[in-house]
Amino acid sequence: MLSNNDGCAIARTHEAKDLGLTMGEPWHIASKRPGLEPVIWMSSNYALYGDMSRRMYEVLSANAPAVEPYSIDEMFLDLTGVADPLLLAHRIRDLVRQIAKIPTCVGIGPTKTIAKLANKAAKSYRSGTGVCDLSTEDARAAAYPGIDISDVWGLGPASAAKLARRGVTNVAAFVALPQDEVRELLTVVGARTHAELKGVNCIPFSQTPPTRKSLAVTRSFGRAVTEKRELEQAIASYATRAAEKLRRHGLVATAMQVFVRTNEFNKDPKYFNQTTFDIEPTSDTLSLVKDALRAGRRLWRPGFRYAKAGVVLLDLACPQEGPVDLFPSIDIERRAADVGAGFRQHALWPKNADAGLHRHPTRLVDEASETVSAIRRYSTS
Repeated sequence: MLSNNDGCAIARTHEAKDLGLTMGEPWHIASKRPGLEPVIWMSSNYALYGDMSRRMYEVLSANAPAVEPYSIDEMFLDLTGVADPLLLAHRIRDLVRQIAKIPTCVGIGPTKTIAKLANKAAKSYRSGTGVCDLSTEDARAAAYPGIDISDVWGLGPASAAKLARRGVTNVAAFVALPQDEVRELLTVVGARTHAELKGVNCIPFSQTPPTRKSLAVTRSFGRAVTEKRELEQAIASYATRAAEKLRRHGLVATAMQVFVRTNEFNKDPKYFNQTTFDIEPTSDTLSLVKDALRAGRRLWRPGFRYAKAGVVLLDLACPQEGPVDLFPSIDIERRAADVGAGFRQHALWPKNADAGLHRHPTRLVDEASETVSAIRRYSTS
């Protein structure tokens, strides 16, 4: 599976991994490498992935006592009180395949870290049942010596390198280390992971996902952009999409970052610049577009072939929790009414814009009455 604009590999089957295809590898380079001819690539479809994730969540919620979404393709289940967790795991796996139409693997353990490790083990055994149970000490004692330390959730490459220098390369050796030594070497985070692997629950279960703190819409262009107007169109489109995502999550942004860059992999002159600044707390599309365009114009430099741009909304907050501006520059309620009535009635705003299903160029008019066309080919989905 390739990223936006079919740039890099972001998801790979076991067979693709065996052929040496690495995560994040540029596809236009990898596709020319000998041995990768049999690989079938597909463009990403994030709207579809979101729908599949929703269906998976509904199946899990209907069959497990509690569900904690961890990412778009991974969720934790609280199986407290379940008489036969292994039986339930197989049942849930079958139901997700039947209803959501996607294969899954299930890992069972007394802590989140062990459950993640069991899940990875279930994926590794291709001829297995897709379920791995490490809930007992005997099962962990048998499995830990064969699991590389780099496979542990919470231990990054730097931590793994530190442990390797001490001769610790697998989970069994890591668990055997004294707790004080682990804390001194890997700080409190490593000590927490160490305790979790020994069956001590240190990461609480939460059914309420934490409020996200940032939101980004970025994309590489299909071709080099050399005109200022085209770059403005891309930035306006990204700000529009970011505003849609922001409202979908019921949040407002209080800061923004805009960046532009040239292609770092070819022989074009190199240029990268970004600007980060506070904005009035809002999820209003026209306000965000206006701020993004103002920033983009400051970043523009003639004579470069731009390959990518992006809009990042920062310091997100719930509307009732965000800072209060005593003298706001816009009337949010009136603007919402205008967008809902006037813009839609005059076909300046597609009816399905909030669903991210643009089919034609969208015209955005900021408060200074400056018109900017948001071209579909630069927007993300």
